Amino acid sequence: MQKLKNLWSKIWIRVLSISLAILLLIIIALGITVGCLWGDVISTVSSFRQLQQRNDENKEGSVYTMTVKGGFYFDKFLENGGASNDTELINFITSNITKGLIDVSIGESDVNCSAFMATTPADDVLFARNYDFDKTNVCITICDSPGKGRYKSFSTVDLNYVGMDTEKDVEGLMDKITCFAASYAPLDGMNEVGLSCGIFMSYQGEDLALNDSGTVATDQNDPNKKNITSTTMQRMILDYCATVDEAVEMISSFNLHDSAKSSFHYMLADATGKSAILEWLPAENATDKTDNDGSARVLKVTYNTDAMYDSLRNSDDFKYQWITNFIVNDHDAYYENDNDAKVGWDRYEHIYDRLNATNGVVEDEAAAMQILKEVGRRTWAGGGGVTVHSVVYNLTDKTVLWVANENYDNKAATYTYSFETGKLTALA
Repeated sequence: MQKLKNLWSKIWIRVLSISLAILLLIIIALGITVGCLWGDVISTVSSFRQLQQRNDENKEGSVYTMTVKGGFYFDKFLENGGASNDTELINFITSNITKGLIDVSIGESDVNCSAFMATTPADDVLFARNYDFDKTNVCITICDSPGKGRYKSFSTVDLNYVGMDTEKDVEGLMDKITCFAASYAPLDGMNEVGLSCGIFMSYQGEDLALNDSGTVATDQNDPNKKNITSTTMQRMILDYCATVDEAVEMISSFNLHDSAKSSFHYMLADATGKSAILEWLPAENATDKTDNDGSARVLKVTYNTDAMYDSLRNSDDFKYQWITNFIVNDHDAYYENDNDAKVGWDRYEHIYDRLNATNGVVEDEAAAMQILKEVGRRTWAGGGGVTVHSVVYNLTDKTVLWVANENYDNKAATYTYSFETGKLTALA
C-alpha cells in the first residue's frame, strides 16, 4: 500500500511539474506576443508626462512630452501607398497602432502662423516658427529610434489633431495610447542632421462658403503617384531627408492631400542655409485660375535664392526667407496686387522689416525668439487666441529653444533640447 501511495505521489508531482512548465511557457508566449504587438507603445506611453499645467483663465492648454520608441509603422504606411484622406490615415493608425481597440480622430483648426530662416554672426542657421491658434494641448514629440535609414527628430504636435479634447487634460491609459499617433502629426520639427520644416494655413480658394475654414484643400490625384497627407508629409521629411533638395525630390513623387479640410503651404530649411516654401497652385495652363479646384494644383517651390527676393533684400551675403499665411509664389499676380487679400501680410511685412534691417542676421536664438514674440497672437494688434508655441531650431548645432503659450519671460515655460545629449530641459 505504501508503495502505491509513493507511486501516486510521484505521478502527481510529475503532472504538477509538467502543468507548471506549460503554464510558464504560456505566460512567456503571451509576454512575447504582448512585447511584439505593444512593446513600443508601452515604452512610449510610459515616457508620456506633463510639462506645463493648463491655465483655462489665460486660455492655455497643457504641454506634454513623449519619447516615441520604434518606427511606429511609418515604413509600412508608405509601403502601403500612404493615405489619400484623413479617413484612410485614421484607419491605418487605428489598425496598426491601437490594434483596433481605440478610435482616433483628426481635429480641425484655423491656424495663423509665422516663420523665418535667418543666421547668426557665427553663421549658425536658424529656423524660427510661431504656431498661432487657441487654447489646445500640445506634445513635444521626440522620435529617438525610428529605425534604419531614418533620422531621429524633435517635433511639436497639437493633440487636437489626434482627437484630444482641447478643454481637458490627457488622462488615463487609453488617451495616452491614442497620443502615440502624435508621431503622424508634426506641425514643425527638426531632425538630427539639421533639416527643419513647418506647416502654415494658406487660405486658398475664392468662395468663403466652400467650407467652415473658407479654404479649398489640395487634393491631387495622379494615379502614378503614392499619396500623402499634410502632417504625414512632414513626418516623411523629418524621417528620411537630410536636405531641402532631398525633401523636394521626395515630395514631388507623392500626391498631396491636405488634412483637416484646410489648405496649407510649407517651409523647409537645412543646415547649409538653403530654404524653400512649398505651395500647391494652379498649373500655368489651368483653365480655372480661381484656385477652387484642389485636384488641379501642382507643386511650386520658392527657394530663398530665387530672383523674387532680389529687390527686397539689401544684401546678397545671406538669403533669408520668411512666411505667414498667404501664397508667396508670384503673390502679386495671385492676389491681383490686393494686399488686403493676403492673410498675415502685416506680420509678413514686420518680419521682413526686422530681418532686412540686419541683412538677415540675428544675434542668437533669443534674438530670433524676440521677433517671434513681436508677432505673437496676443501681442500682434491685440489679436485673439494665443501663440501655442514658439520655437527656434538651430540647424547648425542641432539644438532647440521652445516656449509655451507666449510665456517668453517665464523660464519655467521655456525649454531647450539637444540632439547631442538627448535631453529636454526647462530653463528653471
